[in-house]
Amino acid sequence: MSTSPRLSKKSQTTSRKPLSAPMILVVTGLDTTWRAFVPTIGGTFAGIGLDRLFGTSPVFLFVLLAAGTALSIYLIARQLIEVRKQQ
Repeated sequence: MSTSPRLSKKSQTTSRKPLSAPMILVVTGLDTTWRAFVPTIGGTFAGIGLDRLFGTSPVFLFVLLAAGTALSIYLIARQLIEVRKQQ
């Protein structure tokens, strides 16, 4: 019967290299971009779809566009709060 070798504690933990400044900017920019555009564009398309479904011309479009914009503002504000906490 063979036994498996035990791993040392050092090899069990994963060590991550800190990100460089340009990489931090790229990652933060991408994170902010999805927070800004996904809720707004999603609200727009959902509003158009609901307006077509129910026959109400621009009502759902405007409501969901405003809701998507408000959600984007909220998500970016939360992101800024988290960044300030880390500093």
